[in-house]
Amino acid sequence: MPSLEEIEAQLTAAGGPCELVEETVLGERTQVFKRRASSLRALLEDSSRFAENEYLIYEDRRITYAAHLKQVASIAKALEERYGVEPGDRVAILAANCPEWIESFWAVISLGAIAVGMNGWWARDEILHGLDDCEPKLLIGDSKRLARLSRAQVSLPVVEIESEFEKLVAYAPDADLPGTPIAEDDPACILYTSGTTGRPKGAVNTHRNIIALLSLQLFHGLRLFMLSAAEGKSGGPPPAPVCTLVTTPLFHVSGLYTGAITALANGLKTVWTSGRFDPVRVMQLIERERVTNWGPMGTMAHRVVHHPELGSYDLSSLRGIGTGGAPMSRELQQRVREVFPNTRSTMGVGYGLTESTALATLNFGPDLEAHPYSVGRPLPTVQIEIRDPEGNTLPEGQEGEIYLGGPLIMREYWRRPQETAAEIGPGRWLRTGDIGRMEEGRLYINSRARDLILRGGENVHPIEIEQRLEAHPDVEEAAVVGVDHRELGQEVKAILVPRPGAQLDTNQLAAWVSEKLAYFKVPAHWELRSEPLPRNAAGKVLKQILTSAATNPFVEE
Repeated sequence: MPSLEEIEAQLTAAGGPCELVEETVLGERTQVFKRRASSLRALLEDSSRFAENEYLIYEDRRITYAAHLKQVASIAKALEERYGVEPGDRVAILAANCPEWIESFWAVISLGAIAVGMNGWWARDEILHGLDDCEPKLLIGDSKRLARLSRAQVSLPVVEIESEFEKLVAYAPDADLPGTPIAEDDPACILYTSGTTGRPKGAVNTHRNIIALLSLQLFHGLRLFMLSAAEGKSGGPPPAPVCTLVTTPLFHVSGLYTGAITALANGLKTVWTSGRFDPVRVMQLIERERVTNWGPMGTMAHRVVHHPELGSYDLSSLRGIGTGGAPMSRELQQRVREVFPNTRSTMGVGYGLTESTALATLNFGPDLEAHPYSVGRPLPTVQIEIRDPEGNTLPEGQEGEIYLGGPLIMREYWRRPQETAAEIGPGRWLRTGDIGRMEEGRLYINSRARDLILRGGENVHPIEIEQRLEAHPDVEEAAVVGVDHRELGQEVKAILVPRPGAQLDTNQLAAWVSEKLAYFKVPAHWELRSEPLPRNAAGKVLKQILTSAATNPFVEE
């Protein structure tokens, strides 16, 4: 039976379906996949071969690939002729997950323009900042989010989805897709960073960036298939058609890139939710639509696998779970395997940033079980280095800042040359701001640099304390921060939310932490909360809200 390494070598070898070659990308020699689409519009054009397949399932609406393509062509013609949208122009999209969001995106990029996914959780001031930053030609939004603004504050054309979008769909029902030339390194999309500190910045992802991500997902899908075949699991009835449930927002890389775009490239069915996350609704959709794949973020998986109504639904169709954005403890991983046993060989935990077009590493299957705290090995075309504060590359096992290279690295921060130069250095290496280490070729994330706690000369990484605390049966959520101390510099503080009905004893919790971690990592301060911890749309805890008098800047759904 071939090993994983042999399968990967076969896929990426000359003549293989994922053959690797070296090309010049933005002035740097870079490893890329040889066989790839030339632009996102080329993918859209190719989606015509899936004509009668269902693409978008949203509430009671079911949209096929043929209907989607027809509607997108009409919308693109309307954007071009009614609103003067040209290559390089920005069109901002401010809405909850819905088909109109996705159709707007495809129409904008088909014109060679730039789709701007605005954070649907933003309050008025952040929305205005985003509009001022990207200067769009047009704003497409839903009524709920547009209501956060007054029309007097917005000096550009606005299309309200509920009342005006249908006019775009009906504008030119027989139109063809635009034929404007699009280069691989042309900007396709601006997604704003999560803004956990300071003002969000617009990461510019190109057509090449996003297609490089699709190539990685194709590579991973093929190696899973070949592993299954090698293990003799390919016999029996054919598997059910792939159906992906998307519960993350479209203004985030996981919703847009690994949800809407990946599905279209492969003719897959997608099922969408919007609004506040509802674990019961998720279970209902998995049962009704026979969902096979789901990418939960933050606390989503936890809330489903510990839900009291879990046994009321048939969830047996699920055979693939992948997550990222926030860490998943070993205990939660094991619980997910128990609830969704068909995901044992495929469940994955990945690492990436908006600035690296969502992905850099992936740990999955048996390797994830053996190394539950690693985010995996670098994927093909992805380069990783661990560097010290002076920029020197560190050997395996030593801790430092994570740097990423390759064709997934964003083009720039929109109109921020100084910030771009500070983050993307010579050779187009991206400094991530994350602290980690490599061991036996696997990446381990220790913390964000800004979250590091310095206690009496010891570096304390909150993540390992948080994971230990969340392994306690009475703890629902945990966040660990540093608090000032006159002698030690900082001490460790834990902020906890108990499971429903549970009572937390901080002395017992301190003993629980000390069983596994060094004494200086045991929290000296404790805070218990009854409300969920504040998080952004990617599921990351907003620690600056926990440690200051600041209010949550996001309007949570």
